[in-house]
Amino acid sequence: LKPPRPRRPPAGPRPAPAHASSLGLKARFAARSRPRSAMAVATGLALGAAAMSGIAIGTSCSMQLGFLDGGSSTKEETTKPSAEAPTDSSKALPAVWEGFSMEEARAHADSEQSKALARSPEEVLAELQRGNARFWMNTAARPEASAFERRALISKQFPSVAILGCSDSRVPTEIVFDQGLGDIFVIRVAGNALDTATLASLQYAVHHLKVKVVVVLGHELCGAVKAAQLPNESLENEPSQLEQALKSIKAGLDQERLVYLSDHRVLDREAVATNVKAQVERLARDRGMISKVRRQELLIVGAFYEISSGIVDFFHEVSGDDTDMSPLQRQPSHGVLSRFVPEKGDRAAS
Repeated sequence: LKPPRPRRPPAGPRPAPAHASSLGLKARFAARSRPRSAMAVATGLALGAAAMSGIAIGTSCSMQLGFLDGGSSTKEETTKPSAEAPTDSSKALPAVWEGFSMEEARAHADSEQSKALARSPEEVLAELQRGNARFWMNTAARPEASAFERRALISKQFPSVAILGCSDSRVPTEIVFDQGLGDIFVIRVAGNALDTATLASLQYAVHHLKVKVVVVLGHELCGAVKAAQLPNESLENEPSQLEQALKSIKAGLDQERLVYLSDHRVLDREAVATNVKAQVERLARDRGMISKVRRQELLIVGAFYEISSGIVDFFHEVSGDDTDMSPLQRQPSHGVLSRFVPEKGDRAAS
């Protein structure tokens, strides 16, 4: 006979021994109570931090509002100076407000203007080149002015550079050269072309703002220069003002030479560069500007901005008094590809 099989215990948890029941309940209660106590402590800390933050914000706001109201406050003890407090009101102001008076802002503007006027045209051009290098290397500083510096610009402007650029939305001048507020006097017009308004703006920048460098900035794939190469019959279908502007650009293009260029990228760059050179040479015929160039107070240069790379090439520089220069001194500035020497007849033109 086979021995009887042992009976299987019923399904479900096994009953704990009597002496372990009380220990299990205590362990489960402690495990459940620990997260709740930790949450309570964290909540208390958060509420305490929020309260301290509110006190700090309230104190800061009351200090600033008290300053804006001339030092008045709802509490009498803040309005009454103590016996030990200094009589000088400027020393009693909160440190956060130092440098926000108009007197200090004007003094800061005067100091920065003196620094700008002391720089040579070559130094100004070098800084412009460094700014563009930061831009195309993706290391732009993006010099945003502080509230104090913006306030200093209320009284005056003292840019060191004037740029005649195109109105194309892909050529934001200050960004391309990594410059900030008040650094560049910008004139933007389709095709970076000279007319009465743009020339008058540059004359104002040179004679009144005392800029050291004038740049004529063309760019890759300029629509105005491309349209100016169309036949006159096509241009006459445009609105009258646009027709005149395009024909003015067309007059400065050497189309007899450009017609031999078959590569469209080469043609585009050469046409834009030719237009830039025409504007630079026209500026070199301005008596007021060329006189400043001879005194080495001004430098005029052309430039080409390549949208695809972000690089700006400088060329066709007009600088210095050529009559007293040696051949070595007639070389263009560092980073400039070529130099333009105006003829005597051009120098005497208005």
